[in-house]
Amino acid sequence: MGTVLLVDDDRTIRHIVSKAFGQTHHQVIAAQHVEDGLRIIRDHSPDVVLLDIELPEITGFEAFDKIKALDSKLPVVYITGGGTSDTAIEAMKLGAFDYLLKPLDLRKVRDVVESAMDIRKLMNEPVAIRSAISPEDHGDQIVGRSPEMQEVFKAIGRVAPQDVTVLIRGESGTGKELVARAIYQHSLRKDQPFLTVNCAAIPEHLLESELFGHEKGAFTGAEQRRIGKFEQCHGGTLFLDEIGDMPPLLQSKILRLLQQKEFQRVGGNETIRVDVRIVAATNRHLEQMVADGDYREDLLYRLNGYCISLPALRDRGDDLNLLIEHFLSRISRSLNRSIDGVSNEALEILRAYRWPGNIRELEGVVRHSVLQTNGTIIAAEFLPQPIKTTIGKAEIVRGSNDLNLDSSSVSEPPSDLRAFISQQLTNQSANLYAETLELMERYLLAEVLRVADGNQSEAARILGITRGSLRHKIRSLGITIESKIDAGDA
Repeated sequence: MGTVLLVDDDRTIRHIVSKAFGQTHHQVIAAQHVEDGLRIIRDHSPDVVLLDIELPEITGFEAFDKIKALDSKLPVVYITGGGTSDTAIEAMKLGAFDYLLKPLDLRKVRDVVESAMDIRKLMNEPVAIRSAISPEDHGDQIVGRSPEMQEVFKAIGRVAPQDVTVLIRGESGTGKELVARAIYQHSLRKDQPFLTVNCAAIPEHLLESELFGHEKGAFTGAEQRRIGKFEQCHGGTLFLDEIGDMPPLLQSKILRLLQQKEFQRVGGNETIRVDVRIVAATNRHLEQMVADGDYREDLLYRLNGYCISLPALRDRGDDLNLLIEHFLSRISRSLNRSIDGVSNEALEILRAYRWPGNIRELEGVVRHSVLQTNGTIIAAEFLPQPIKTTIGKAEIVRGSNDLNLDSSSVSEPPSDLRAFISQQLTNQSANLYAETLELMERYLLAEVLRVADGNQSEAARILGITRGSLRHKIRSLGITIESKIDAGDA
């Protein structure tokens, strides 16, 4: 739930804005006077402020300065009458998030507030860099212990304090936005705005206006002047994701901005100067696009002030285990599930998979598996079917209920449990409790099934559990019933 602070001396505005959010999960705290609003900021730390620009006691500019003195990253959205839009625009140049014209369009109010809350989260939620994960870790994290990721961490540390353009390269889903946010949060601009634009997600005819803004009447539907992301981000950092999908016309305008620090709004003649640091990202081969005539070579050189290349997940070795543990811990908490770990067979499947969607795909797979499992261990059967199909895994449990067994085929557990635990500690296991329980349970079930000659009803009787529970355990532990009982590698 988010908190919206509304500062407006008009009782009607306070009423309709509060009503607009009545059916949402956001709370509106209304204040008639600026001093009351400042006290609310100190006491309640709201996520966004809606500020009337025509206040009786002080000007909107003075109120804005007081708000920013308390919380420099708090998004402020001006509410203004139609005749004072120029004043609001000037205020935005100083750092306001947006402005809304009266009479208020309540759907527009909600959309702007949601956008401002997203930006607030991006600026305030830290991106931690972790080489190992603890259960207490919260928030977004760049997880990795591989040599490739250590180089990424070093690169972030080198370039973050320097006011240069950064180009982040990597396949989709490798975590480019997290790296961009880490650069911002360790930069000298960390107290200024951080905004993001996905160049591939916005239609070409709207992208220019999104970046540079437009004048009233510049095109059909442009009913008022609009401030673009570059003006909103003056003094801060703008993350341009999927920069390789930018159309040629915008490539020229971006190049001019990088060279001269100035631009013009769509349909305007006024030259506007801004101070914005650009961090760009792409999953495309820009050099090949230059060779094909689809991308400006001079823009590539400008963007490539410093390059950080993110490795694909399949090239990060044991980082996969760290990431699985990280997502399992975080997702289990968010879904209020108690999951101890991943079975050996499931882990083997995950390690054999090529992960074309990288970390983003892995997170989705872990979430799916947590939702699917009805125990405390994620077994192979709970993984998404496409994962198992892709690597050619056969059905987990095969054979009939009653089969002849070869007693010599049952894998024995270590004769010395202490030796097993010692070995796992040496291997720096982070899930030893679940691994040990799984080892013993797998051997117990396989041994009882062997004694019962594969008769699951008899095995369930000996174990003192139901036949359905036994079947579930056979599936979750990856025990195969064919012409023999195989407990797998213990």
